[in-house]
Amino acid sequence: MASASSNPPAQGQQAPSIAPLPRVSLQAFCETAELAATINEAAGDRRMERAHVKVNMGGAAAAVEAYRTSPTPNVIVLESSASHAEILEQLEALAEFCDHGTKVVIIGRHNDITLYRELMARAVSEYLVQPFGVMEFIAALAQLYNQDAAAPLGRVIAVAGCKGGVGSSCISHNLAWSIARDLDAATVIVDLDLAFGTTGLDFNQDPPQSIAEAVFSPDRLDANMVDRLLSKCSEKLSILAAPATVERVYDLHEMAFDPLLEILRGSTPYIVLDIPHVWTAWSRRMLTTADETFIVASPELASLRNVKSMLDNLRGARRNDPAPRVVLNGVGMQKRPEISVADFTKALEVEPAAVVPYNAKIFGVAANNGQMIAEVEDGAKTAAIFDDLARLAAGRAAIKREKKSFLEPLLAVLKG
Repeated sequence: MASASSNPPAQGQQAPSIAPLPRVSLQAFCETAELAATINEAAGDRRMERAHVKVNMGGAAAAVEAYRTSPTPNVIVLESSASHAEILEQLEALAEFCDHGTKVVIIGRHNDITLYRELMARAVSEYLVQPFGVMEFIAALAQLYNQDAAAPLGRVIAVAGCKGGVGSSCISHNLAWSIARDLDAATVIVDLDLAFGTTGLDFNQDPPQSIAEAVFSPDRLDANMVDRLLSKCSEKLSILAAPATVERVYDLHEMAFDPLLEILRGSTPYIVLDIPHVWTAWSRRMLTTADETFIVASPELASLRNVKSMLDNLRGARRNDPAPRVVLNGVGMQKRPEISVADFTKALEVEPAAVVPYNAKIFGVAANNGQMIAEVEDGAKTAAIFDDLARLAAGRAAIKREKKSFLEPLLAVLKG
C-alpha cells in the first residue's frame, strides 16, 4: 500500500523488472481525472500491450450499473474515496453482479490495515492507496498473474547501429562476453541479422542450427527447442546464431521474435540482441521493448543526424524505461575528420555511455581470430571500457578506477 513516483528511471538506474500482463480485459471506474490519466498512461506501456483496457468515470455506482446487464471483464479497477464502511457496502453491491474469476482491484485513500484485511477476506485481489505512479500500478496488476513466478525475468539488452559500419555487432558481442565473464552470469547473444549476421564468425562457431528454426517454426517453439538451437561459447555464454544466408527473404512481422524472447527471459539472466541496421516494425519493437537500449554511432555527421532521429522516436515509446544510451565507437581514427566527442555530446544533449577509441590492430586481430577484445589483450583500456559498459547494461554499480597521470611512466623510469 505504498506510493511511488511515476517518473521514468534515471539514466543510472535499473528499470524495474515487471512481467508483462497476459491477454486480459480490464475496465476501470474512476472518480478522479488524475487516476484516469494514470491508467491511460499505463495502458500505453509495453508491459500492458496485450491487455485490453477501458477507462470509465463514475466510480462504484457506474460499475454496478454497467454490470447489471453485461458480463464482467478479467479485471475491474474501482476507485473509491468513501469511508471504510461505505467501501465494503460498495463491494457487496458489486459482488452481486461479478462473474466467477473476475479480479477486483480497489483504489482508495485510506492507508488502513484493517480495511485491507477485510477486503482480502472478501476476495479482493489488491488494494492500492493513492497517490501512486504508473509503474506501481502496472506492477500490482502484473503481480496478480505472476505470483507463482519463481525466477526473476531475464534482462533484455538491445544494441543497434545508427548506420551501417559503425561496429554495433562488435560492441554487442564484447558487451555480452564481458557480462558473462566479469559478472559470472548466464548470457545469450541473439543475432537478429538473419541474412548477414556475424556472431558465429566472431566467436569462431559453426552452429548446425540457427535462429531461423525458431522464427519460421513458431508452432514447435518451446524451451527444449531453444536449448537445442543455442551454441555454447563458454560456461556462461551462448549464442543464437543467424543463418547468414540469402537463400530466402526475411520479411518478418512485428512480433516475430516475441515468443523466442519470452522463453529466453524465463531461463536466462541476460539476453543481448544484436540488431542489424534496418528500420522495420520488428526492429523498432526490439529497441522499444528492451530493458536497456544502446545506439552505436561513429563521430561523423550522418551518425549524429541518425542518432538524434532515433533518440527522438524511441524516447516517446519508452516513457517508463531508461532512455536509449549512446556508444561512440571508433573515435580517433587517424587522418579522418571527426566531430569531437564534446560537440557530438552537445548536439545530442546526451552524455555517451562509452567512448571506444579506434584501434585497428586489436580489433582486426580479434575479428580474424574469432576472439573478443579482452581475449586478445586483457587489461587493455578498450577491454576495461567493455567491462564498464557491461556493468551499466546489467544495472550494476560502475567500478571506480584510479586516473593515472601521464607523468607516471616517466617517474617510474626515473625511479628505476
